[in-house]
Amino acid sequence: MEQLIHVKTKFERPAEDVVERLAKFSSATIHEAQGRKGALSSRIKPIDRSMSFCGPAVTVRCAPRDNLMLQVAIHYAQRGDVVLVGAGEFPEAGTFGDVLGNAMKAKGIAAMVTDSGVRDTADLIDLGLPVFSGSISIKGTVKETLGPINHPIVFGDEIVYPGDILRGDADGVVVVRLEEAEDVIKLSQARVDAEDELIKAYHAGGTTIELCKLTEVLKAKGLLVEE
Repeated sequence: MEQLIHVKTKFERPAEDVVERLAKFSSATIHEAQGRKGALSSRIKPIDRSMSFCGPAVTVRCAPRDNLMLQVAIHYAQRGDVVLVGAGEFPEAGTFGDVLGNAMKAKGIAAMVTDSGVRDTADLIDLGLPVFSGSISIKGTVKETLGPINHPIVFGDEIVYPGDILRGDADGVVVVRLEEAEDVIKLSQARVDAEDELIKAYHAGGTTIELCKLTEVLKAKGLLVEE
């Protein structure tokens, strides 16, 4: 029987310039531009709305209320990585706090994302490390259970592969497949350009029905407006 390798260390990461160019777009823009896909669960939010990140995923599976493999992942993660921790969407556990936050910051890790809880949020905000989580909880954890690192993971209703690019901001987190990143950048720029033109048209006196081409749609649906 083939032995399970818990920690995979060899996977493809995106080039730094790809990450930098993708980071110019919001999570919502990327989600819409790539066909309304890739948005992680809306429960995953930053502990401070000013937090923002973009980087390749290091995927981690932890048992609920257990952060053993998170600590292992920090050891193996590289500068610019985003540590993505699936822990059973368990909200009543502070799986990450200021001590591990400083460990990440010292290594240049780009962000921490978990579907479980975090704590020491005031200190983490002061630290300046982007932290996105499913909850905030002061309850402690154990270090007992082994799990996979850098294997595909189902997280926030999406499958994420190690090396996929994660983009997070005030509105949430979206995942972009590594092999699709260049196309998504072009599609995102096209969407931004189109929206900029639409905004200019509104300020020039255009209306939503006119500019969104809703006249015939509303007529077909039988919209009645009082004269």
